[in-house]
Amino acid sequence: MAEQTSAQGRNSGPAKGRRRKGPSKQGPGKQGPDKDELVSWLRDMLLIRRFEEKAGQLYGMGLIGGFCHLYIGQEAVVVGVQAAAEPGDTVVTSYRDHGHMLATGMDPNGVMAELTGRRDGYSAGKGGSMHMFSRDKGFFGGHGIVGAQVPIGSGLAFSHRYREDGGVCFTYLGDGAVNQGQVYESFNMAALWSLPVVYVIENNRYGMGTSVARHAARGELFRRGEGYGIPGQGVDGMDVVAVRDAALEAASHARAGKGPMILEMGTYRYRGHSMSDPAKYRSREEVNKIRSEQDPIDKVRALLLDGGHLDEDGLKAIDREIKEVVNAAATFAQDSPEPDPDQLFTDILIEA
Repeated sequence: MAEQTSAQGRNSGPAKGRRRKGPSKQGPGKQGPDKDELVSWLRDMLLIRRFEEKAGQLYGMGLIGGFCHLYIGQEAVVVGVQAAAEPGDTVVTSYRDHGHMLATGMDPNGVMAELTGRRDGYSAGKGGSMHMFSRDKGFFGGHGIVGAQVPIGSGLAFSHRYREDGGVCFTYLGDGAVNQGQVYESFNMAALWSLPVVYVIENNRYGMGTSVARHAARGELFRRGEGYGIPGQGVDGMDVVAVRDAALEAASHARAGKGPMILEMGTYRYRGHSMSDPAKYRSREEVNKIRSEQDPIDKVRALLLDGGHLDEDGLKAIDREIKEVVNAAATFAQDSPEPDPDQLFTDILIEA
């Protein structure tokens, strides 16, 4: 699928060039992140959070329609995993996908324009929150059917193996999706053919509104692949360093031809399942406790402060810069025209 954003939308902003090699990629867990990596991760996580906060505001103003699932609280997962990605890798995820788009390098202008249904969006304003793609960035969409992205991700991994291009597909799914049948069909195929895929389970404790304890017979979701010989690991998904280290190990495993690996990221979403969810199934005290004690952005800030890399003024300057980028994206989106009515039936069929 061709890129739909304008040249300005594709090439502006700090979200480009996410996939980069750094000194820490010499070996998982062998050395800690340096200042540049920590600053980069802080900027990426702040971009996702401020973007999602703005999206929530625009939704409340009626400028974003349909479903809208925010990623606030889970930023360390996608930023840490994408820190282990290499050029040519692919990504696919579910409907809670804005953070994944930004972490793969998709431009905030184009993403926000799509959320608001504008012509300069990644899907020309016709896909909305849950249906954006960027072949240029290796992002093969967020998908609204629970678990449907898992066989797609396995297929992308098959493509990497078939082409022998050394790529890995990072396939994200939620704890609510792990009970879907197509997930296990995908596990079986990926293990049988030793496909280079990393399944990233984002366990945010609630499948829509049902806690994991009530919908999963066994709490350790990373063990769901054991029957197929797929190794798994539980990871603190609120710690971007732990996520990056685990993702490097899993990606190395997949690139070496050893087949798939499952990473279960223990994380938490601060907002409801979607913008229409009042989240009455959990207490405000629970949310506030996790936010005050385990916030992933606060953890990176502390690493930068404790390491003497930045002071409070430096941290505030980064936050101000990111807010300017997000505000500019919101302005770009609102200034972008709506799709022409005669485009309603285009982009629905491609002749192979």
